[in-house]
Amino acid sequence: MSHSRIDVTVCEGQSKLDRSARVRLRWEVWIVLAIAIIPSSLYAIISLAERATRDTPLADQTTTLNATRDARPVFDALLQLMSIATDLLPVALAIWLLWTPAVSGFRRLGLDARQPLRDTGHGFLLAACIGIPGILFYLATRALGLTISVEASAQELTWWTVILLLLAALRAALLEEVIVVGYLVTRLRELGWATWQIIVASSLLRGSYHLYQGPGMALGNVAMGFLFSWWFLRKGRVGGLVVAHFILDAVSFLGYPLAAALLPQLFT
Repeated sequence: MSHSRIDVTVCEGQSKLDRSARVRLRWEVWIVLAIAIIPSSLYAIISLAERATRDTPLADQTTTLNATRDARPVFDALLQLMSIATDLLPVALAIWLLWTPAVSGFRRLGLDARQPLRDTGHGFLLAACIGIPGILFYLATRALGLTISVEASAQELTWWTVILLLLAALRAALLEEVIVVGYLVTRLRELGWATWQIIVASSLLRGSYHLYQGPGMALGNVAMGFLFSWWFLRKGRVGGLVVAHFILDAVSFLGYPLAAALLPQLFT
């Protein structure tokens, strides 16, 4: 049986779900989301409400994606590594829950090593499709006052902070694409949701936990969610999505500080 498309793999098992299995599956989805995503969404909503009620306009405010945890580098690195490891636990849980005697969770998600070159190529293609319009959209929404100024990192750029930022990019890529796309789309398909419902649900969820950056960036992430969930429904693999997300975040986290370090005359 081919596993290249999620439509084929899940629809055959969909009719086998009885009422108790469907109830259990719904509870499972809510528990996984409550562990991995919903707290971030609630935080983002509260953060946006708090920022919107300040005297300072959103466009004049700044948020930092990778804030320093401690003034001492050793403890800062240890705390960030602990945070990254903890955030990856729901990813392991989702993979385990999707595991069956016949097919591993990695294979069901398309997170295996069967198509490394294709996944990498797709990742670069998706990153280009999202990244270039994304920059323009960010600038446009900043000009309209809908987006908060996003600072990638408050850390001084050193060899260990580069590693930490790359690990943070990998953490975000795995957490979002495995949970919000791979796991959620697979389970909603098994529960009998229509394709458009799945895409809308996954996309709105992605946008919700980006609201702390302002409505503009949340809308941009909803658009990204539409593309990524549609892609997974067509291809049945999150490998390319993880690569694309990692590239986008790595460029965001390291691009500006590296450019400022190499060409300081352009940033003074």
